[in-house]
This record gives sequence, structure tokens and C-alpha cells, in this order.
Amino acid sequence: MQYDFESYIRRVGAGSRKWDEMCELYPDPPENMVPLSVADMELRNPPEIIEGLKEFLDNTILGYTGPTQAYFDSVISWMERRHGFAPKREWFVETPGIVPAIEQLVSAYTQPGDGVLVTPPVYYPFFHIVKGCGRKIITSALVARGRTYDIDFDDFAAKAALPETKLFILCSPHNPVGRVWTREELIRISEICLENEVYIISDEIHSDIIMPGHRFTSIANLGGEFFENCALCTAPSKTFNMAGVQVSNLFIPNEQRRAKLREARGYSSLNIFAYKACEIAYNRCEQWLEQLIVHIDSNRQLAESFFSEKIPGVKVYELQGTYLLWLDFRCFGLNDKDLETFLRRKAGWFTDEGYIFGEGGSGFERLHLAVPGSALEYMLNRLYTALAEENMLHASC
Repeated sequence: MQYDFESYIRRVGAGSRKWDEMCELYPDPPENMVPLSVADMELRNPPEIIEGLKEFLDNTILGYTGPTQAYFDSVISWMERRHGFAPKREWFVETPGIVPAIEQLVSAYTQPGDGVLVTPPVYYPFFHIVKGCGRKIITSALVARGRTYDIDFDDFAAKAALPETKLFILCSPHNPVGRVWTREELIRISEICLENEVYIISDEIHSDIIMPGHRFTSIANLGGEFFENCALCTAPSKTFNMAGVQVSNLFIPNEQRRAKLREARGYSSLNIFAYKACEIAYNRCEQWLEQLIVHIDSNRQLAESFFSEKIPGVKVYELQGTYLLWLDFRCFGLNDKDLETFLRRKAGWFTDEGYIFGEGGSGFERLHLAVPGSALEYMLNRLYTALAEENMLHASC
């Protein structure tokens, strides 16, 4: 079956915050204009999920509902097929999303004033979570090398050794720079954290979306004491464009850690549709994902060719995983606010500004590629036209 990744879906007035923000400046956006910021796709959901939920709704009662054995089997089977490990039933902690899950983990495993280590530029809610919990942010900035980023392991080890550092939030694959960590890098991270009694929260929400030629390694694949020192966060939300369903699965192999989290969070369950949507996605939608990856990779090639040929001063970083392309706009010499104003008001570009991702993000933009190819081409041409009208193209040569 060939799936549809080219239909343009207008989400005006549908409750999408990124669309509402765009429509404040462009109340009647032209066809193919899409926001390129928040990471939910501008693509149709897998039809199997829609049809499966309709069938489920026709034959169920919307009462109190918990996870079934079929639900657990679907998640376990997916992790085993796609990532090479089979989580045990007792490891599961179901949550309505990874961001609230990380907040619960930080609250449960640290005390006010404790330090939480992150590697910026990194997914900006990490900062909000740590600050909101009254904890201290400790940063070990990634180092740009060529068209990708590496961890500065000397600095990382020094920050992990600080007495106040109690947790490390690993973003794997890394958002926004698109880096897929190697097994060797994960082992080194795990060794440093274990040596310094730093617990790892591994956010692997993008782990299913890996570009051709790259291989994802889950921290669970390390096994033994390394995985025992970790809470692994997974979800079908990015994979199948179902963030609004609010479903994620944590795997916590350490029994004491698991019990402490459950005690801290109290009674909790997902909504009835979350369980079923996750089950359907993992059981029926693998072929959709395979075609999605081809589509994302095609959009990556389109964007790379466009910038190389027309705006060569904008550096495009290598996309190894996620559907988020990291772009360096510093050639134009604009400060963050002026760059944001130009992109939004002149080009109609609503990307996520690099500065929100912390240290090392100033002057960068995160471009969302999970859109129809025609929409991406339209948005790229809008950028070129805006730069030409402002006589800015020379700055990128």
C-alpha cells in the first residue's frame, strides 16, 4: 500500500497553537503555507489508526480503562522488532507524555537545589522542567565539528562529578541537532554517570525516525548495570503523529526506582483511546513508518540542495535522526530577535528559534521536515524571495 504524505491539511481554527500563532500574522494563509516549528507532523495519520479507533468506538463502553495484555504485548513486540530489546512487563510505567514523565522523574529522584545535567543546544522543555521543579541546571555544551556535534567528554565528566549533580537527561536521538549517538558514546556516558552516581533519564521519543545509513542504539541495549541506572522514555507520538493522544511508556528496570516514582506520582492511568491508539500503531503501522522515513529523507535532500545551491551561507547540519533540521543563519549578521522578526514577518517562516534551545543555539533555526514535499518547496521559495527583496542574498555567498 502506498500512503499519502502529500495532502495539505489546513489546521486553521483546529486548536493547533503553532497554526494559531502563524494565523495571527497571516489570517488566511495561502495554500501550502505551514508552520515549521512544533514537532507534530503536517501529514495525515496512518489510516489504520483512524479506522481502528472508529471500529473500537463502535464496540466499546467509555468507562474506566487500564492497560490490557494486548497493549503490553504490542509495545514489547515493537521494542523487540525495532530496537532489539524486550522490556519486561514489570518495568512499565505508562504516562500521558514524556515531558510530564520527565517532570515526575526529576521531582521523584532529586531534592530542591540538586543539579540536573543537560547537553545544549537541547530540547527546551528540559530547562523549564528543571527550573520549575526548583532544581539547578548544569550544562555541558555539545561541540560542533564539521556538519555534526559531539559530546565534550572531558567537560561532561567534570560536570557529572560535581557533588550537586544527581541526574542527567539524555536526548537520544538529540533534538535539535539531529545526532544519533553511537553505542561507544552511550557506554562512555553510562560509565561516567555510574561512576559519579548520576542517574540517567533517556528521552528516546524520536528513536523510530532514523535516517538511512544511520543506526540507533537504545540505552536499553547496553543492559546490565548501565540500564539499571536509567529510566528509558518512549512513545509512539512522534513516530505516528499522535502527540494529542498523550501516551508514553517508561521502562525502569530498577525496582526501587520504579516504586519511588509510582509512590511520588500517586494513582494514574491513560485515557481509553491512548491505550488503543498505541496498540494499533505498533501492531499495524510499521509499513507506514518505513514510507514516512523515505519521505522525510527526501525532504532532507530537498532542503540541503536548496540551501547549497541558492543560499550557501546557511549551514545545514547532518540529519541522522528525528525529522528536525538544524540550520545556521549567522551569515546574515542578525541578532536573535531581528532574525525571528525577519523570518516571520517577511518570509512567513515560523520555525523554532535556535536560542530557545540554550547555549550554542543563538543564530540557528530548527526546521521541521514532516510536511508535504510541495509545502516544503513552497516555504523554501518564500525564504529565498524574502531574502532577495531585502537584498540579503549577498550575505550568504
